[in-house]
Amino acid sequence: MRKENSDFQTAFVSEAGSFVDNRDYFAFVELDDMACYVIADGLDQDREMHSAEMAVSAILESFMEKPSLSKRSIRQYLQTAHEWLKFESRRVRLKASVLVIVTNYTKMVWASCGNARLYHFRGGRLNLRSKDQSLSQLLLENGRLSEDRISNHEERGNLLNYMGKPEHFDPFISDKTPLSDGDVLLLCTPGIWEQVELPEMLDALTESSDPASLTDTLEEIVLSKQRQTVNNYTAAAVYANKTFAEKPKNRKKWILRIAVITLSLLLAGGGVWYMKAKQAQALAQTAMQMAEYEQNGDEYASAGDYAKALKAYSEAKNAASKLKDKLHFQLLRGKQQVAQAVTDGDGYVKDGSYDMAVNSYTKALKDAGKYKPFKPEDIQAKIDRSGKIAELAEVIKDGDKKLQAQDYSGALKTYEKAKNAAIEANYESGQKNIETKIAETREKIDGIQRETKTLQADNLEKKGDRSMAAMDYAGAIEAYSLAQEIYQEIDKLERVLAMERKISKADEKLHPAVPAADTGDGLTAGFGGAGYDSSAANGWGNMEPEPEVPEERVTPPAKGTAKSSAPSKAENKAASAPADKAEGNPPDASGEKEAETEGGASS
Repeated sequence: MRKENSDFQTAFVSEAGSFVDNRDYFAFVELDDMACYVIADGLDQDREMHSAEMAVSAILESFMEKPSLSKRSIRQYLQTAHEWLKFESRRVRLKASVLVIVTNYTKMVWASCGNARLYHFRGGRLNLRSKDQSLSQLLLENGRLSEDRISNHEERGNLLNYMGKPEHFDPFISDKTPLSDGDVLLLCTPGIWEQVELPEMLDALTESSDPASLTDTLEEIVLSKQRQTVNNYTAAAVYANKTFAEKPKNRKKWILRIAVITLSLLLAGGGVWYMKAKQAQALAQTAMQMAEYEQNGDEYASAGDYAKALKAYSEAKNAASKLKDKLHFQLLRGKQQVAQAVTDGDGYVKDGSYDMAVNSYTKALKDAGKYKPFKPEDIQAKIDRSGKIAELAEVIKDGDKKLQAQDYSGALKTYEKAKNAAIEANYESGQKNIETKIAETREKIDGIQRETKTLQADNLEKKGDRSMAAMDYAGAIEAYSLAQEIYQEIDKLERVLAMERKISKADEKLHPAVPAADTGDGLTAGFGGAGYDSSAANGWGNMEPEPEVPEERVTPPAKGTAKSSAPSKAENKAASAPADKAEGNPPDASGEKEAETEGGASS
């Protein structure tokens, strides 16, 4: 288990730069005993097929089927990917620059075609750099161009060899290169090495302690140049912190064993038989894989899972290519094309490109009847659904315009209509999106209604305040009560309590409290004393509050005379006067006369 006894860390960054699509691609796989790292730069402009991704996927698939460090195997990996790009070049010629590294965690072999580069750093210095297969590299090797000018030379993109080339394809494959602890492998596309000079790479390497920080630093350097156009760029760093330590081999012992085995096979005439048996076994296994992949693809297509069907048909077609079975190859290619068209249509629907989705589905429907696993009615349903979703998108757009114009009622009606259409089309994601828009619109409407009612309640409260100022207490109570109802409706509890206080205050003004009658001893005694006016007694229940008698109007008692326990006649007069006035009766003459007589005696 070499991987468990070594430490390889990998990180990468890949961005589109100033462009919409990123034509670069990087992927890797680390097995128990071997690992493969592949980076590619797509050189074509096909919008449907991504040559870089196709090349990387094909190489990794071949590697996983048969991991090997041999040059022959690695060449076969590249050749398989090259043939696939050529085969798929129906509309546009697919082509890519590719760099591959295969390692057993002790040694590595790298291969390249085009101008994707490998930088091998050891001890903080550059150990080796891969050579481009370009006209600029040829000029450098012939001494007509200096090393420091190759990264910006005008012919750096004029490639002499690349994957997908119509004529002879001749990738470069290195010998086995030993790896040491602490080695750093940097794989990059032209978007990196055209912008980052070697000294800048070395500085970034010095400042970085792990692959992620190295790739991030390289990206910062590229962006710091602030070029008007930034090409696609990809950088992948592999830190070999610890390599696998192999035990020294006894070469003589192994040579002797190989010689004995070889001689035995030759003597027995089994060498040829063994090779043929191995070839037959490999072909039989490939044929079984082809049948299995095709069966899986048919099952996926019948179930409507066209993405998985596409992958299975692709695997089966590759197996047919290895078997050189042209009949199955053509059959599988047709199935793959139908699955590809449906998968593309699904992708266009997801991106909102409904016209392109209908075109892809129509293309698939045209050939679906030729192959049993595909159901034309399902594809037709996708076409119909795409049309409905396209109409639905227009309705949603109309609702958005109304919402932006603050026509919230109109927007709500439009969204409700769109929601019903989404339910009929079984468009779940669209339905969720519309429900979100409906909720937002209703929130806007509720907010406006709340503001309107708040303004209405405020105006009623102000009206009540004006009525209070004008002593129209009944009108004030009515206005405050209406305002309180509205505040209660919109949950403004603080204003509800405020209205309650104002209503209570107005009610106190409208219905003032009557004070309780004074039943003190002096007043009770006055009822039985002389000078009591019966007419005042009869009107006691309707008396207003008794006014205070000023001190200067009460005659003080004579010196040396004891105070009577009963009230004086003057006090009785003061008490009865308001009642007489209230009843409209004239003052009691006898009372006045008695008061004067008593006053005279007192003096």
